[in-house]
Amino acid sequence: MFDIKLADKRIRIINLYSYSEMLCREYIVSTSKTEGNASVNDITEFTSTDMTVKITGEDIEYERRKSEQEDIKEGIPVRHFDDDYLESLAIYRKIAEHMPSYDTFLFHGSCIAVDGQGYLFTAKSGTGKSTHAGLWKKLLGERVVYVNDDKPLIRVNPDGDLTVYGTPWAGKHNLNNNISVPLNCICLLERSAENNIVEITKSEAYPMLLQQVYRPADQDAMRKTLSLIDRMQVRLYRLCCNMDISSAELSYGVMSN
Repeated sequence: MFDIKLADKRIRIINLYSYSEMLCREYIVSTSKTEGNASVNDITEFTSTDMTVKITGEDIEYERRKSEQEDIKEGIPVRHFDDDYLESLAIYRKIAEHMPSYDTFLFHGSCIAVDGQGYLFTAKSGTGKSTHAGLWKKLLGERVVYVNDDKPLIRVNPDGDLTVYGTPWAGKHNLNNNISVPLNCICLLERSAENNIVEITKSEAYPMLLQQVYRPADQDAMRKTLSLIDRMQVRLYRLCCNMDISSAELSYGVMSN
């Protein structure tokens, strides 16, 4: 059992395998071990938390079935994951289900910070959001810091401005940092032979935003998520790009102004 801090919330993880603790090591604020006659409830009362996530074998089996279904849908060979890895997915799913209660949601995209400002690239899987973020890193060097390359958390502040947070769940490249930055803009990527970028409205971006946001199974949490999207005040762009360094020069020049 251990506590992590994500999006300014303290979350207690009651886990079965050690892999999750290793994955979350940069976000851990405390670890707890039962001693003598102490119970989990005793320790929970000792340190207050905003959320408690307890994993069961059923949670792991759910992630196994979901992974298999997604592979079949994508038309690729079914992958077989170890229970410890599937547990880590179950942990983040349970966190994402509850985060709308704190005006926060999980978003699928690659987010970097440049000079303390966040830029998030999103697209359908395989389009090249991580590749384009990498081009910004190549173009701007040490000025670029990865927030999260796959599944950052976004909080909608009372004024509608956004704050984006790093998390340990960062995709196959595992590029993330335990930081938070103001989110300057969101860029929707499309592949094209020619580079072109335009600012778009929320109505134009809405179908992709809804596709890329985590959609909770709980109806109340889903309604809250839709409300958070409506409240978002952020610049939105559509970038048609060829994944050459010139596409990063164009997008940075426009989006950083």
